[in-house]
Amino acid sequence: MVLDGPSRAGARSMLRPVGFEEADFSKPVVGIASTWSMVTPCNMHIDQLARDAEAGANAAGGKAVIFGTITVSDGISMGTPGMRYSLVSREVIADSIETVAGAEGFDALVTIGGCDKNMPACIMAMARLNRPSVFVYGGTILPGIHPDTKHECDIVSVYEAIGKHAANKLDDAGLKAIEACSVPGPGSCGGMYTANTMASAIEALGLSLPNSSNQIAISKEKKEDCRRAGEAAIALLKAGIRPSDIITRKAFENAITVVIALGGSTNAVLHLLAIAHESGVRLSIDDFTRIGKRVPVLGDLKPSGKYSMSHLTRIGGLPPLMKVLLDAGLLHGDCLTVTGRTLAENLKDVGPYPADQDVIRPLSNPIKADSHLRILYGNLAPKGAVAKISGKEGLVFSGKAIVFESEENALTAILGGKVKPGHVIVIRNEGPVGGPGMREMLSPTSAVMGRGLGKEVALITDGRFSGGSHGFVVGHITPEAAIGGPIGIVRNGDPITIDAKANRLNLDIPAREIQARLKARKPRKPSATRGVLAKYAKLVSTASEGAVTDKYL
Repeated sequence: MVLDGPSRAGARSMLRPVGFEEADFSKPVVGIASTWSMVTPCNMHIDQLARDAEAGANAAGGKAVIFGTITVSDGISMGTPGMRYSLVSREVIADSIETVAGAEGFDALVTIGGCDKNMPACIMAMARLNRPSVFVYGGTILPGIHPDTKHECDIVSVYEAIGKHAANKLDDAGLKAIEACSVPGPGSCGGMYTANTMASAIEALGLSLPNSSNQIAISKEKKEDCRRAGEAAIALLKAGIRPSDIITRKAFENAITVVIALGGSTNAVLHLLAIAHESGVRLSIDDFTRIGKRVPVLGDLKPSGKYSMSHLTRIGGLPPLMKVLLDAGLLHGDCLTVTGRTLAENLKDVGPYPADQDVIRPLSNPIKADSHLRILYGNLAPKGAVAKISGKEGLVFSGKAIVFESEENALTAILGGKVKPGHVIVIRNEGPVGGPGMREMLSPTSAVMGRGLGKEVALITDGRFSGGSHGFVVGHITPEAAIGGPIGIVRNGDPITIDAKANRLNLDIPAREIQARLKARKPRKPSATRGVLAKYAKLVSTASEGAVTDKYL
């Protein structure tokens, strides 16, 4: 319709100089959304991957058009005011892909993402547009190798080394050595951090081709994945299969199951809620609790485990794990996928992992018998909070609050030795509205680990965590401080209990004292009054609703 007939001569005229020939005007047009950027190694190679997807779509009888969108680097902005833009970028990217595809009338879509926020953003846009679509993961980075110890290292190694340096456990030369070797080339951060978590979740949703989530960024397998994605977009178009046929309630349950089995990031809660919202599927934080009661943690993967994503790649990637889960009745095998087949059909001929591997545990010997993602409620989190409890930290922590109004103040205190064993670090005014932008607390959590306090202190926040964060940490506290949440009235020395068995987060003071403090509390002035941050703060929903910006429209 966009290119047909005499009245569309102007459109055809505009497309001739960008590569359309006469025969192309009768072909389906496939938009290739590229998140290429030299801002970050996660996305620096995606320009070539987009060309591979373009070639696949063209070879299948379509005409591909590559277009770009933004990305930002969490690893660079972490611990700075710039991190406020990270979660905001998810909405900007989703909006921009929707805008281009909607304006140009693409018949089908391939989206290629390689970092934490642009990946869920791609899926959000695909859900909104509801045109035949395939997602491609840009792939994981190879681990760095320390020149002296020969141990593997990654970006989280650097942040934890900062804490060791502050504790005089590592000298300047040692810090420099880790800094220089930890990020060796293209690809997303190498543990089961947010990028690899979301890639796995998206594959489990059925929106990427089998094993797209578990390929090395610079591998021939990843190039082939992109080519096949271009072909698949044309096949979906011919079959009339749209994202709404794939993104169902059962598909989300599959995604949650895989995230738990892999020991994935808390950000998966936030992003899956947002994708469900855009898809018109009912999903709540309580679904993570319900599913988590029956799904064990099987992946011995960083940050809490010992292996990187590249180790999982070497033993066969995600499909063998999904086959185990399917055979155990933990996945819905009848869910449709972008192959045009069901999940069970995709996994029919998948063999087991090698017998001598220990990256993925058997169901009979899990790392944790139930989910590491805990949804906590209590007088500090009336609308819920998200904890990442591997079990290595213990399941219950009680301590005295040490309160900070920002991440920077908390980091200074941790590095300066002011945080002591028995403290519950409280970082507030970092939520979606209060930040604004809900920054990740990788710098403080890494500093805690680096100083050797991982089992001796806890950290709670209305912000969120990097997938690289570990320790006794609770984020996404809702309501957040900026909109009157009880975390805003906690005082230094207040007793706090985190109970990951009963799923409770409580301020252990009398209820009448809590009410008196809430009544006396004065609202803070907005920290952003113009531009994208101010618009975000005005529109954004709570973390327990996915922090989306069209919830209340």
